[in-house]
Amino acid sequence: MSARGDAAAAFQFLSRFPVKYSPDFSPELLRRSVVYYPLVGAAIGLSAALGAAAAAWLLPAWPAAVITLILWVGLTGGLHLDGWMDSADALLSYRSRERMLEIMKDSRVGAMGVLACVLLLLLKASLLAAFIEGGSGSYAELPLLLLPPVWSRWYMVRAMARYPLARGNEGLAASFGGLPARQVRRALLSAALLTLAAAAAPLALGAGGGAWPQLLAAAILAPAAAAACGRLAARRISSRLGGLTGDVYGALNELLETVGLLVIVLLQHNLL
Repeated sequence: MSARGDAAAAFQFLSRFPVKYSPDFSPELLRRSVVYYPLVGAAIGLSAALGAAAAAWLLPAWPAAVITLILWVGLTGGLHLDGWMDSADALLSYRSRERMLEIMKDSRVGAMGVLACVLLLLLKASLLAAFIEGGSGSYAELPLLLLPPVWSRWYMVRAMARYPLARGNEGLAASFGGLPARQVRRALLSAALLTLAAAAAPLALGAGGGAWPQLLAAAILAPAAAAACGRLAARRISSRLGGLTGDVYGALNELLETVGLLVIVLLQHNLL
């Protein structure tokens, strides 16, 4: 199977980009495709940045932020939000391990899942609004929106390789069992290269040479925050469930995207 096919599988699995490919999504293909998860994140982040630029040109910050978030969620098909809601329903129920795993398998969404989703989207929208407004009409900083989705998806790969499977050989997560460490390293290299490009792009767009220390801080702190928060959350969830599930991978992605947005907004409002 070619690298092009593996990349296409990653885009089809994680996004709604119109990729013409008909994979069988075998466990082998899924494990190979994880190398391209950061690239999918970069494509989503770039689309969100372009959408934010267009929306901010026409509208105030808050409506522009909501439109950007709609585009962002639409590009994923709500895949990770579904995992976020199912994980919230289970983990916030404070039931036994077996009962929490049953709750995750239930296709219905409970009150805690709805609340968690609403609060998450509100926080993301507010961070996007602050980021757009902080740009003061300049689009130079928008490439930094690539960092949250790149590193949240890299951590999904890390979690697949690092933590056991809560359901053993059952469920979608089992397809990623036995993920070799070299896949994590290749995904890390991809994420690092994409981060350098995202941090350098504002300079090309007119951010000014004096902005490079702050852009460097974003390129360092966004990945560091994703790794630290991801490890903390994954360890805590794994200790409660005896491992991770596909829903938890999605929940980690949503959590770390939000953490990444928070980091770049903090840097923008205090350093940029």
